[in-house]
Amino acid sequence: MGGSSANTARFTSPGHAEYDPARTFQHLEKRYFEPGDLGFPVWRTMGGIVGMCICNDRRWPETYRVMGLQGVELVVLGYNTPSTNSQRPEEGPQKRQFHNRLTVQAGAYQNSTWSVAVAKGGTEDGHHMIAGSMIVNPDGEIVSEAKTEDDELIFADCDLDATIFGKQTIFDFARHRRIEHYGRITSQTGIIPPVQ
Repeated sequence: MGGSSANTARFTSPGHAEYDPARTFQHLEKRYFEPGDLGFPVWRTMGGIVGMCICNDRRWPETYRVMGLQGVELVVLGYNTPSTNSQRPEEGPQKRQFHNRLTVQAGAYQNSTWSVAVAKGGTEDGHHMIAGSMIVNPDGEIVSEAKTEDDELIFADCDLDATIFGKQTIFDFARHRRIEHYGRITSQTGIIPPVQ
């Protein structure tokens, strides 16, 4: 579900490449889409610094941090996520929505930025979509959120100056980041546990 063409995609596609009969629905993004090569650029527009990401990108702290290191003040993201996990249906929509909120709120807070997360609601191919569009302020607080899985319009006044305090204090990257300890993030993909 979701995705973009390879020349514009920047997302980390979830799912799998081949049909899996054990799943009630398929996430074949790895079959149909290739990861993009643009990174996560930001742009000066509408009086601020704006970045964007797609769907699964919202779950990775690196997505927000790369934009945060460019001074992002507003992250816009769209996602198309089912309400039920096809590999873990007992998880339920409430936990799916909890994890969705958690990632967007953490990304906003840890980079002192606004996040505007726009979700697909309703039903697609017989499966409910998670919906839950939200606007999160630089303190990680949800200031506006859709209440149902139907089409809704939400809005909030996103004062970009609200990002300044966090960027100059606790998330002043120039003063507080210790990149000498973060090499593993860019040099390793899978888990390598410590030797016994």
